[in-house]
Amino acid sequence: MRTGYIAAITTVLIWGVTFVSTKVLLVTLSPVEILFIRFALGTIALFLISPHILRTKGWKEEKYFLAAGLSGIFLYYFLENISLVWTSASNTGVIVSTAPFFTALFSKEKKTKWFFVGFAAALFGIILMSLGSIEISEEGLLGDMLSLLAAIVWGIYAIISKKISTFGYSEIQTTRRSFLYGLIFIAVTLLFWNEAGEERNLFTAANIGNLLFLGIIASALCFVLWNVAVKQIGAVKTSVFIYLVPVITVISSAIFLGETITIASGTGTLLTLLGLFLSSK
Repeated sequence: MRTGYIAAITTVLIWGVTFVSTKVLLVTLSPVEILFIRFALGTIALFLISPHILRTKGWKEEKYFLAAGLSGIFLYYFLENISLVWTSASNTGVIVSTAPFFTALFSKEKKTKWFFVGFAAALFGIILMSLGSIEISEEGLLGDMLSLLAAIVWGIYAIISKKISTFGYSEIQTTRRSFLYGLIFIAVTLLFWNEAGEERNLFTAANIGNLLFLGIIASALCFVLWNVAVKQIGAVKTSVFIYLVPVITVISSAIFLGETITIASGTGTLLTLLGLFLSSK
């Protein structure tokens, strides 16, 4: 069980910085291009680590991998990347950290009064952050709402990944299968919808470094670690660790992107984190 906690903490610490990396890449690449390159690199890395082909028991298992690829790989990151176009990296990081609420809502586990108190506090915090976003730009509210929708989608993915963990396959193979389905959805989207960034100089040290970080470390490595955590300590307990993500995101956004924290966004962040803490009791 200790391994599960270590895996969860390591994952969320790395994921906290991904919002900054994506924000930097959006100057050069479109949200869908970043997704495709990121998960293509992740899939290749997982094939190199474990080249064995996963043979499932047919559609009764395959449908869960398809659902995981659609929700946790494609929809979640698609919504997250687009939200970063319109709102700050710190706002996105804080709002998507509410995913544990939706994981708990969709699960069959009993909810305590603290869960609902925390949920209310977090939602009020998101409203405050969104008000702060509107003051900065008209599109800020839309970006915040897309972040919230991404959190809902992640809650669905967490439940699906818990089901997949009961199949008895290795974490690397199950992660890779979900990546492959996610890549299919991303590739189809790339064919029909693709807005280029302002600059097209892809081959810079910063771009290559950020893409490798997102693809190999934040995707291939972290998804395997996440599945290890889900398998050992459960979907709900693992998702609670996501409350560490906004802390890392806010700090890294201030350092690398120069994002400032307004009174509204700062209060909203604290309320959201308080809500996450209360709900975990």
